[in-house]
Amino acid sequence: VQLQAFGGGLVQAGGSLRLSCAASGRFFSSYAMGWFRQAPGKEREFVAAISWSSESTYYADSVKGRFTISRDNAKNTVYLQMNSLKPEDTAVYYCAADTFRYSHYPYRFGSWGQGTLVTVSS
Repeated sequence: VQLQAFGGGLVQAGGSLRLSCAASGRFFSSYAMGWFRQAPGKEREFVAAISWSSESTYYADSVKGRFTISRDNAKNTVYLQMNSLKPEDTAVYYCAADTFRYSHYPYRFGSWGQGTLVTVSS
């Protein structure tokens, strides 16, 4: 699975952005998907994940209640809706696909897209 994330940009604190990740290749609908982020000078961290069936979603505590992950298997796309953004959400955001089809949480992400930069100004 090849992935391309887009939708980042500059937004004021309290604002919203929606990131998209388009996937190419077969069997997208059978892979769990996730979003990660890496802030300047920090390690990459988990943000959110969604099961291949969309039945289950998982979030980091820092974004729970503000971010929503979703997917449209017909469009081979996964989304990250980010609301009530804070300056500490500033990071490069990456989407990722699970290594195995039809797997269960915790996932083992093995395919990564290029990142998209989100900057939240105070």
